[in-house]
Amino acid sequence: MKQIITILAGVFLAGSVFGQTKVIHGKLTVFNTFPVQNVKVVSKKGKSAIVSDSLGQFSIVCKKKDIIKITPKVFHPVSKRVGPDTDSLVINLIFIDTKKNRKIAIGYGYVNEKDLLYAVSNLEDENNEFCNYSNIFDLINGRFAGVVVNNGGVYIRGQNSINLSTEALYVVDGMINSTIDWIPPCDIKSINVLKDGSAAIYGARGSNGVVLIETRQGSQ
Repeated sequence: MKQIITILAGVFLAGSVFGQTKVIHGKLTVFNTFPVQNVKVVSKKGKSAIVSDSLGQFSIVCKKKDIIKITPKVFHPVSKRVGPDTDSLVINLIFIDTKKNRKIAIGYGYVNEKDLLYAVSNLEDENNEFCNYSNIFDLINGRFAGVVVNNGGVYIRGQNSINLSTEALYVVDGMINSTIDWIPPCDIKSINVLKDGSAAIYGARGSNGVVLIETRQGSQ
């Protein structure tokens, strides 16, 4: 009887440990087009590592609330949190374009020379770190600590549920907008959050802070 109990306990423990891990499938690209191979992908809590294949694909074991970290040469580092519903990831790496980095990227076999030269000549707009975000509110959450996003609104000084709205002022390409949910992250050239003295130029309208956005179309 004791042996049966011991075996059942072992099975339960193994199942519990297994249930705390999951396999995440992913793909690495550059310029939102070309697969990136030979790049090391690490799960911080799972302490596992894998290298992307010739198609830029990888599968890695992660633990609950894990963080996937990618720190390759010539690209900006990337950290992605694994949520309870995360099963797959498509990560577009941002290439740091210099002559030296082009040689390194080709030498390490991250991408072939023909694709890289075509990309840096014709796909500059796709080499945009903002493209890694699914929407503009995720972008703001990811880049500006302390800024609150709630129900499609951005609150730089915190949200006050009693008084009037403390929603920030949105200025897009020099024009005041009532919302910014229509802006795809890839279309953004720059985004800044202004508060206190920096927002004073907008007078009373900027008293709750300002989200200042320049789009690629607007800069042209």
